[in-house]
Amino acid sequence: MPVTVWKALPTVLTAEEILDKGFSRGSAAGAHVIDGNRMFRNRKQMSRMVQASSEVIDSTLRNYVSKWPSLDQQSEFDVALIDAAVGVDDYRHSLGTLQWAAGQVMRIAEQNRKKLRRMVHIDTMHRTRREAYGRISSIVNQVAPQLDWLNNARDTLKVLPSIDSSEPCIVVAGAPNVGKSALIAALSPSEPVVAAYPFTTRQLHVGHFDHRRRRYQLVDTPGLLDRPLEDRNPIEMQAIAALEHIGSIVLFLLDPTEHGGTAMVAQENLLEEVAEMLPQTPLMVIDAKSDLFEQPPDAEGRNPLTGHRSISSTEGFGIEDLREELVSRIAVDEHTDPLTLPEGWHRADQ
Repeated sequence: MPVTVWKALPTVLTAEEILDKGFSRGSAAGAHVIDGNRMFRNRKQMSRMVQASSEVIDSTLRNYVSKWPSLDQQSEFDVALIDAAVGVDDYRHSLGTLQWAAGQVMRIAEQNRKKLRRMVHIDTMHRTRREAYGRISSIVNQVAPQLDWLNNARDTLKVLPSIDSSEPCIVVAGAPNVGKSALIAALSPSEPVVAAYPFTTRQLHVGHFDHRRRRYQLVDTPGLLDRPLEDRNPIEMQAIAALEHIGSIVLFLLDPTEHGGTAMVAQENLLEEVAEMLPQTPLMVIDAKSDLFEQPPDAEGRNPLTGHRSISSTEGFGIEDLREELVSRIAVDEHTDPLTLPEGWHRADQ
């Protein structure tokens, strides 16, 4: 399944801009016609003008349809993102309407070409070209609302995160202020991407680390997996269900110190809810902020009070051990055949 790079979505022109672009190209095409016979010259000019204009408008509209990701080729999580951000029904309707308009414009051009072929009066040729321009303008103006909708949707979608559903994805969950973003930053060799998130006013952090040429993605989920079930709306529940399709493992952070402001009882209740909502996704529980524990972690890096693996993102304690355990638990590159490489690995044929 291809990775959607939302930032690459093209700017969508208005109906007026598309018509200006098309008719300008048509005028230029007509000006290049050379023929000594006045009637033939005008016939060719009118035909070229309509043909060139319609081709530019057709390609512009179809380019939007091809450049905007098909919902059928998106992961369920991406579809949930689109639905929450702009609505999948409007998304599908807008692109389908542009495709219809492109077909109508080319149909008008073909009808015009057949008409002009039989004409001998210059005034009739000019009138036929103007009629074609008027019909093309009417079609493009009909889809003006969809063009405007797509351009506004682009501004929303271009800041969404790009998550590769073919690579391992670690969903980082936990109550607010338990250190999820700090953990993602500690595990990621480069600065995590901070993206807008349509489910909440808070921002989504996406990081990654590489292990043996495999990229492991880290995603936090503000507004989804950090509050009680009764506070979530239907579109949020849809997104949570979609996490089953991208999450290789859920890394749930607890803050035993309660410095984040959430009591342990509430955190444990949230942990139970997350386990119930994502029953097919492996769950790994760790205790954060070990530098603030009253009792230090034991020799194996575990909290002596809970038995959970413990980390400190600010001090770097337990981060490398956690990375190794995540890779081991996900086990995406385990093989029984030593002569084969994992799927997706790069190799140079000799």
